[in-house]
Amino acid sequence: MKRWKKIRIWVVAALFGGVVAVLGNSILYPSVSDRAPSAFVFPTTISLPEWQALASSPLVNKTTDKLTKYVSGRQYRYSQKDWFLDIEMRYLANTNGDIKGLIKTYRNIPYYTDKIVPILRQQEGIGFYSLFVHSERAYLSACINPRGGSTVTDEQFRNNRIIYDVRLSRLIPWLLGRAELRDMRCLWAQLSIPLKDYSAVENAYQTLEKAWVPWHQWWRYKLLGWALPILIIMI
Repeated sequence: MKRWKKIRIWVVAALFGGVVAVLGNSILYPSVSDRAPSAFVFPTTISLPEWQALASSPLVNKTTDKLTKYVSGRQYRYSQKDWFLDIEMRYLANTNGDIKGLIKTYRNIPYYTDKIVPILRQQEGIGFYSLFVHSERAYLSACINPRGGSTVTDEQFRNNRIIYDVRLSRLIPWLLGRAELRDMRCLWAQLSIPLKDYSAVENAYQTLEKAWVPWHQWWRYKLLGWALPILIIMI
């Protein structure tokens, strides 16, 4: 009996100490959700195989989005013979990763037309991406996740968060307000090229897909460092 009494005392003391630590931390340090998202600096130049880099410039956000926090963005232009490839990159925080909604909000263009319906494709080792056409341009759009493959829908994005983020090792940092239980950040990539003829849609899609593979790989290596601050908190 004395042994179990001592165990109960230690358990109660540990629980009490944990509660005090959480309360003290919440008073001294603001919750992660209350802090401004960390800055993300886009490189001015990124090499892309078989493409010549022409120019890049910051993307100025002119849209008010109550659901998503726009942090920063940059647009890049490349050339290849008579092709011009434009890439828009946006760093978003607290997002649901729904590409359809992001396109409507930030680009003010429909996700589909009467002629061309969006195509959802997946590549092993990369993830999902969407292909569609608007105003004589072919587009490839996807959300590059901090962990897991790229996604297009909010369901795919949520599944990535559950699989890669919701872990026991993140529970204590979350309770202490040092990290979110789910990492709701996204690097939204949108590649596009001119489309002169609707009969050449598939060729345009193949060109975008070929550029997307090394582009995604470059950012995946970049994001290894992007996720590091949260990993440090977890240690």
